[in-house]
Amino acid sequence: MLHPSYNDNYVDEQGNPAGGIVTGKGLEITWQNGPLGRGENRQEPNGAFVETVIDAVAQRIAFYQNSKFHCIENAIALGHLNAALEVLNERTKARDDRDVEGTHTK
Repeated sequence: MLHPSYNDNYVDEQGNPAGGIVTGKGLEITWQNGPLGRGENRQEPNGAFVETVIDAVAQRIAFYQNSKFHCIENAIALGHLNAALEVLNERTKARDDRDVEGTHTK
């Protein structure tokens, strides 16, 4: 089983997630560092979000499923990835409904 060869997750002075990196053969991810803010103070992302990476993996497995390499394991993996995206999107919506999305407010 292959794993990333290096990862480092950072925190800010208050212990909040503050980006990080993960690398491996053919892979380099720089994670979002800090909140994006809300309303007119909203900033552009400066790194990747977990949801973006999960979506990229799901797209790749779907590509395999549309080829001669389709199999039940790919279908199951896609189901789990899509479920993860659904739960994370529900979390984001709930945070947005509470007006805390884009902040470090819990």
